[in-house]
Amino acid sequence: MPKELLRQWKVSDSADLYGIKEWGGGYFDLNQKGEATVTARFGGTAVSVSLMDILSGIEARGLGLPILLRIQNLLDAQIERIHESFRRAIRTYGYHGQYQGVFPIKVNQQQEIIEGISRFGERYDHGLEAGSKAELIVALAMLNSTNSPLICNGYKDREFIDLGLQATRMGYKVFFVVEMPGELPLLIERVRATGIRPNIGLRLKLAAKAGGHWSESGGDFSLFGLTTTQLVEVVDVLKAAEMLDCIRLVHYHLGSQIPNIRDVRNAVNETVRFYAELAEEGAPMGYIDLGGGLAVDYDGSKTNFVHSMNYTIDEYSADVIEVIMNVLDEKGIEHPTVITESGRATVAYSTVLLFNTLEISRSQPTALPESLPPNTHELMHNMHEVLRTLSVKNVQECYNDALYYREEILERFRLGQISLRDRALAENYFLQILKQVLTLKSRLKRTPVELEGLDDAMYDIYYGNFSVFQSLPDTWAIDQVFPVIPIHRLNEEPTRKAIIADITCDSDGKIDRFADFHDVRRTIAVHDVPADQDYYFGVFLVGAYQETLGDLHNLFGDTNVVSIRINEDGSFDFLNETEGDSIADVIAIVNYEPKALLRMFREKAERAVRSGSLTVAERRAILDTYERSLNGYTYYKT
Repeated sequence: MPKELLRQWKVSDSADLYGIKEWGGGYFDLNQKGEATVTARFGGTAVSVSLMDILSGIEARGLGLPILLRIQNLLDAQIERIHESFRRAIRTYGYHGQYQGVFPIKVNQQQEIIEGISRFGERYDHGLEAGSKAELIVALAMLNSTNSPLICNGYKDREFIDLGLQATRMGYKVFFVVEMPGELPLLIERVRATGIRPNIGLRLKLAAKAGGHWSESGGDFSLFGLTTTQLVEVVDVLKAAEMLDCIRLVHYHLGSQIPNIRDVRNAVNETVRFYAELAEEGAPMGYIDLGGGLAVDYDGSKTNFVHSMNYTIDEYSADVIEVIMNVLDEKGIEHPTVITESGRATVAYSTVLLFNTLEISRSQPTALPESLPPNTHELMHNMHEVLRTLSVKNVQECYNDALYYREEILERFRLGQISLRDRALAENYFLQILKQVLTLKSRLKRTPVELEGLDDAMYDIYYGNFSVFQSLPDTWAIDQVFPVIPIHRLNEEPTRKAIIADITCDSDGKIDRFADFHDVRRTIAVHDVPADQDYYFGVFLVGAYQETLGDLHNLFGDTNVVSIRINEDGSFDFLNETEGDSIADVIAIVNYEPKALLRMFREKAERAVRSGSLTVAERRAILDTYERSLNGYTYYKT
């Protein structure tokens, strides 16, 4: 492309193309050098730092890609954003209760994340939710404020209950959420044995449902929660046990990502009706836990699309407060403390996956001969003629002919009637025809059905140094879309289309679904990359669930992790550097003993010396290589 055309491309064009201002939440943008930036706010001042500068600092410290970058400022900012939004709604509507946030540990169990939430959240009495004994152990150690709610969900055995009850005695604000009637006998037994009065919450099985990936979390056939009949039974059992006064909270969970605010309102309205009825039964109540669901706008479309949300956090907070007030004021019931378990919205923005490109498989056809040799198969001459006569008037006919001849050539190759070189030449002819068809298609007044969708038919494959299954498992498991962009060269026009493949040997190890304002794109716009240059991508908004759900496909382990904090003067501090798994680490997880493997290989090398296959010096070299690899990073090293 001529240089004068490249100079016409502006950074703002890249911002529009990738939608970074729409999905970036005010945290991510581009600078005039064409690099992706992250922004932290200090009062009314915004301070932006280039991700390329951060990457330079990471590489200078000897850590290789891929890297999981955690930005502590953004974790703090999201906690503050949610709490301050509810505080504004409470002031605006004259609500008499309070708001307290709770973070579900399952969303990201990493110590650094939980520590950060507990540290910054202490000023808001931000709590934690535990769904297992292991998570309860973490929560009890990490919570800094005993005024912070500790919500206990899930199955609870005697050990779980006893630990929670003893924590209640210590002053922790523990809530045992009853999800099924079968939990009550053991809970009542342990209360009587210890003499400790618990705070009990009741999880509702709402009729309301929400759209999105997690729609089955709500509705009549959801897995967890008490039906209306079971709820009445539980209340009666607790009355009989003289524990009605222990019912303090109602809870529901409608799903992890609720894109439509109307579903939020419907669920809150139904829940408040239950809350009011329980209060009229004589339960003291005081807390209403609306569970998770506060969405993240992954594609920036601001719609009720599955990867988006048609509301802001302020609209969410205002609707929750307004609905609760409307119901309870009508009945003269005091306003409760509102709890939400917003996990995804709390941590998604704070983490970015950075990786480099290792290789590119280009769809661009190579140079074609001006004429074919006389002994070339007749089908090749036909393909040559299609390309020669292709025009805007016959574009559909020529495309159909090219498809037919291509299939015939492949069949002849399978029969041994066409050589390897002729097949390779045929593929180049087909790519050239397809390229010309795409060019001519834009000049047609109406696109024929056969030519629809061809825009994504010619794409390159950019091979990235990462594992989808380890770092972005939701892209494979549930077709989750995360924002993906090159983090540099964004002052240049991206002239290629590509999908991104990882380095696992699996056909599912790819990213071929990209955020778009109206749908999902099958390719991403990228820059052509010379063989001697590096090219870097960032995958954004990956702080929720991805580290927790990642697996060891092909024994690629946890990536290197770096945490930074941006300072008011524009500098940034590296707070934590955690090396990713070594090969020894990951093979130990699947029950290999690294020392035993080294010993076994050493014995094989010694036998090779005895047989004359290796010299002693060669034995030492291969053992050094084996041991160095055993203790090295599982990802590709440049």
